[in-house]
Amino acid sequence: MIPVFDYLRGHARIREEVETAIGRVLASGKLILGPEGEALEAEFARYVGVDFAVGVGSGTDALVVALRALGIGPGDEAITVGHTAAATVQAIGEVGAAPRLVDVDDRSLLIDPQHAAAAIGPRTRAIVPVHLYGHPAAMPAILALASRHGLAVVEDCAQAHGARIARRHVGSFGTIGCFSFYPTKNLGAYGDGGMCVTDDPMLAERMRRLRFHGFDAARVAQLAGINSRLDEVQAAVLRVKLRHLDGWLAARRAHARHYLEELEGAPLRLPPTAAGTEPAWHLFVVRLEQRARIIESLTRAGIGCAVHYPQPVHRMPAYDRLGCGPGSLPVTERAAREVLSLPMFPELEPGEVEAVCRALRGALDPI
Repeated sequence: MIPVFDYLRGHARIREEVETAIGRVLASGKLILGPEGEALEAEFARYVGVDFAVGVGSGTDALVVALRALGIGPGDEAITVGHTAAATVQAIGEVGAAPRLVDVDDRSLLIDPQHAAAAIGPRTRAIVPVHLYGHPAAMPAILALASRHGLAVVEDCAQAHGARIARRHVGSFGTIGCFSFYPTKNLGAYGDGGMCVTDDPMLAERMRRLRFHGFDAARVAQLAGINSRLDEVQAAVLRVKLRHLDGWLAARRAHARHYLEELEGAPLRLPPTAAGTEPAWHLFVVRLEQRARIIESLTRAGIGCAVHYPQPVHRMPAYDRLGCGPGSLPVTERAAREVLSLPMFPELEPGEVEAVCRALRGALDPI
């Protein structure tokens, strides 16, 4: 079986480094908001190319903390997409704001700036572009739009560690960038974790307080905060893995090139790369018809695959209140019927990529 993702292969290669780092934390007696977290924040900020990074408990919490730091709440709207993990939309609702969902571009499956522009209203306070699958959204157009209307930009970079536009890392374009360290991510912890990044010192300090009950240095709550702290064990693990990230990204990009070469001319839609961008290839997602039959064929051949995401957020029962009925986001709904994620992780072997492509071509032949 060739899995979609294999945590154990990657862990085997860094096991000693990770165990040493965890042992260092356990021997220190400091498990929350200690030197490992501070060091990771500094190292991750340098990696992304920003001045400040603030560790939190998850990628979802990163979005919540970012939105709250910007003062976004009840009575406000934030524009984002329905073709994303539900957490993006959930976070907007958690701060009391109303998510305003717009359609994605049919080629990139990322937020369409024209649709975002049409959705701006008197209550709009922010745009939340999602760098889905590790592909950078159209940030120059989004930033220009936000500037014209005085809007904050909160980048959802949960799947985009290492993605760049003109050599500039995603997350460094907007007001705040938000990352997830969920175990399957390009930079994944051995549990949950997240990070907010910014160049604004006041926002950074506000986010530090918000993640820890709103406390100041004297443990007096100056804000109504939450409890969302990146623990020292996860920070230590992530410091080890950050040192390997560029090598892992190089492997992902090599696998993506291999897939693109092997699948050229097949009856499916391959993921595009926008000019001037460097995707992080968190996922390799193709689009095809008769997906259920293809999945069945691949499974019989021992090929793992997945769907990210089979149900658009606006069609989930929890978000009926948004009032987006069937057909309201046609590109998003079509993508949900067509997308298929193929195996993608650094430790894939070239022969495995070729086996995936052979099985996929074989499944496509009768179509």
